[in-house]
Amino acid sequence: MAKLVLLHKADSIYDDEPDSVYDFPRVYLKAAQDAVGDWVVYYEPVKAGPRGYFAVAKLERIIERPGTEGRYLALIAPGSYLPFDTEVPRLLNGRPLEQALTAPDGSARRGGLVQQAVRHLPDADFARIVDMGLPEDLEHQEARRYTIHPETLAEDAAVFQRPVIERLSRRPYRDVAFRRKVREAYGYRCALSGLQLRNGGGRPEVQAAHIRPVEKQGSDSVRNGLALSGTLHWMFDRGLISVAEDGETILVSRNKVPGEVVDRLLRPGGKL
Repeated sequence: MAKLVLLHKADSIYDDEPDSVYDFPRVYLKAAQDAVGDWVVYYEPVKAGPRGYFAVAKLERIIERPGTEGRYLALIAPGSYLPFDTEVPRLLNGRPLEQALTAPDGSARRGGLVQQAVRHLPDADFARIVDMGLPEDLEHQEARRYTIHPETLAEDAAVFQRPVIERLSRRPYRDVAFRRKVREAYGYRCALSGLQLRNGGGRPEVQAAHIRPVEKQGSDSVRNGLALSGTLHWMFDRGLISVAEDGETILVSRNKVPGEVVDRLLRPGGKL
């Protein structure tokens, strides 16, 4: 097995959905086959945008793309995709984060391997990139994020250093990473009510819900998330409210949810 970097841009001619499938030509087939059962890091090329390295996932298997000669699909293991909490820059102090992209003088190489859509990634480079994008102490950071008087607390205990792969597989860690990204994406505002509430310490009173549940192979990508207040999250999980296929219309189980509740809790117009 081997780890990979996969280049992805939103307007690509390839049929990519980073949390589920990666479309690529035959020239990269051998490299992709090497990585089956191992992890990949997603990278946005310079001309596509500013993100650099932005997510991690596990490659499950490779299949031929139906109806397209010479194209293949790398299928992502369900539940493995995780966006970075902080997008990792392409260069750090002018030096690439990948050994293979670094010239002898420490500067960035140009052309060649840099432009390949699929390239091998040594374990050490993988760990370094993931540590920058998904820090070991992310759960601790979130727990302390809205502490009013941190200076009055006792000295923090050292964070237990878990191996990178173990961290990426832990549900509590993934839940924190998912929650941070989804709430940020919605501006800490409930998508169904439109309300942005915070308690006295500044903590946002909004939660992160999976549209497709994790237990039904829903991913931890932001596109599979909704920021919801506690009550609406409870109703959403029980099927009392949901979102239509258009991704914006709020659906309500009218035989179970009284009209006055709809009027009080949901945005006028019935749209996210």
